[in-house]
Amino acid sequence: MVTHLQVDGDLELQSINFIGGNPPPGQIPMGTPAYPTMEGPPIFNPPVPFRKNLQGGLTARRTIIIKGSIPPMGKSFVINFMVGSSGDLALHINPRLTEGLVVRNSCLNGSWGSEDKKISYNPFGPGQFFDLSIRCGLDRFKVYANGQHLFDFSHRLSAFQNVDVLEIKGDITLSYVQV
Repeated sequence: MVTHLQVDGDLELQSINFIGGNPPPGQIPMGTPAYPTMEGPPIFNPPVPFRKNLQGGLTARRTIIIKGSIPPMGKSFVINFMVGSSGDLALHINPRLTEGLVVRNSCLNGSWGSEDKKISYNPFGPGQFFDLSIRCGLDRFKVYANGQHLFDFSHRLSAFQNVDVLEIKGDITLSYVQV
């Protein structure tokens, strides 16, 4: 059993993740999945703009992990969960660095919905690393940044299973994406 981890040397550590293994008995209730559901292997240092088909579409309890950094002069970037055949956006995440906002919205049948802007903290800033976890639930997306809950976004597209494309573009450097 591994009980300690030591990191030493001339480096800047962005994140450490432990995936797999077994929790001690009694730590996780019976029938509860121990780890988030992810469908494919991780993609390291993908180019931006990034576009990836989501095999089988979004399903409840599917989690998407996005890690990256924002250039020192970055202004904004977007993360879109899209229906490829129609262009509908079930979830549009748009950190606007110059305004200090993280805008969330949807675009269905060519019409944008109302913007959600309220958050308790903003994890996105020029020169900053971030670790996003976006989990699709039955009635909403739950988004975590750097291990803290950032926001929930209620489904506006009832057939979220039709979402089959992840798109990321703008002022961002990606280091890791897992769908």
